[in-house]
Amino acid sequence: MQNTIFSLTGISIFLGMLIFSCQPNVSIETAQYAVNGQKLYVTHCQSCHGSKGEGLGMLYPPLTDTAYLQQNKEKLACIVKNGMTGPVEIGGKTFEGDMPGNPQLTNIDIAYILTYITTTFGNSTKTYTQEDVKSSLENCL
Repeated sequence: MQNTIFSLTGISIFLGMLIFSCQPNVSIETAQYAVNGQKLYVTHCQSCHGSKGEGLGMLYPPLTDTAYLQQNKEKLACIVKNGMTGPVEIGGKTFEGDMPGNPQLTNIDIAYILTYITTTFGNSTKTYTQEDVKSSLENCL
């Protein structure tokens, strides 16, 4: 059992390094968060936002707009946890659909997902931490 845990951890680190080899400034911690986030993204986000964060036509917005991700960093955890209603403008296009929340996700789950999204689709090299998530959720409007 213990060998299996160490093997899975090693595989996770190795995959993270492979995934982020194109971004040399990504730390091992960020790569680990992103690998864990990818699994959660597939389960909770991919069906609407696509495997490459491209969105779905005019129904669901893309997650590839770096400017939007940076400008709304403090709101992202709230959006993932609580959802979003009303129009949102991303990349010069307005999307009208409502996004359901994911209240079952923990702070670490949200940190993993946001690290995956911001490093994979947003070209960030930083970890979106549990502390970032906690702070954002305390300030949700």
